[in-house]
Amino acid sequence: MDEAKNMISLAAFKRHGARILAQIQQSDQPQILTVNGKPEIVMISIDEWARIQDQIDQSATFVSIRKGLTQARAGQGIEADRFFDGLLNSG
Repeated sequence: MDEAKNMISLAAFKRHGARILAQIQQSDQPQILTVNGKPEIVMISIDEWARIQDQIDQSATFVSIRKGLTQARAGQGIEADRFFDGLLNSG
């Protein structure tokens, strides 16, 4: 991503906000809003937001699976049957 190309000043956003939002929705490219010349806010489309959230969820799942495999290899944890029996009998 060419950050300089995707930067827009607050003043420009105030003047052309509707057009800028339409561009973000159509391109799925983030826009960086600058305030007093400093990058302050990243604006992305809702579709891009959903895609990023899916990636975060997937990454968290992979981390959990990796942790479980590491624990299983180390002989930690309990067998699934015992775990589920414990759940059923705890109520």
